[in-house]
Amino acid sequence: MKLTVKEIVVFSMLGALMYASKMLMEVAPNIHLLGVFTIAFTVVYRKKALYPIYTYVLLNGIFSGFATWWIPYLYVWTVLWGVTMLLPKRLPKKAKPVVYMVVNACHGFLFGTLYAPAQAILFGLSFDGMLAWIVAGLPWDAIHGVSNFFCGILIVPIVGVLLRLERGVGNG
Repeated sequence: MKLTVKEIVVFSMLGALMYASKMLMEVAPNIHLLGVFTIAFTVVYRKKALYPIYTYVLLNGIFSGFATWWIPYLYVWTVLWGVTMLLPKRLPKKAKPVVYMVVNACHGFLFGTLYAPAQAILFGLSFDGMLAWIVAGLPWDAIHGVSNFFCGILIVPIVGVLLRLERGVGNG
């Protein structure tokens, strides 16, 4: 996946946008636009969406510390990217918002479960300990899933803007 200079600049800015959006929304726990951006970037850039996603992950580590909490970030966003990659490229227009919102919500609901294996390995939790960790986080995952669903309404408009910009519309 060779990148052009334009792509390097665009993907860097999109990764920084992800990080900035997260920082701006820190006051509301588990409410953010990271899933929205991950899905939108994947719909538009496909495999190359990993560049802005991992730019975000790297920025998160640089500014918040490369601690044990950060390690699951190396794969939890890739799961959402992978699920989005498996969606048909040509979804019916009316289905797109709902499908993207549901996928985004599912990632939020499952975030703690996706995060748990790394925590179990890093902290020596048994399988029962890992399940207890997941159950303890369910209220936060519920907030995460519901907010991801409603934030997901932004995915189709963001995809539209990105596609127009990629086609050169609006450049002047």
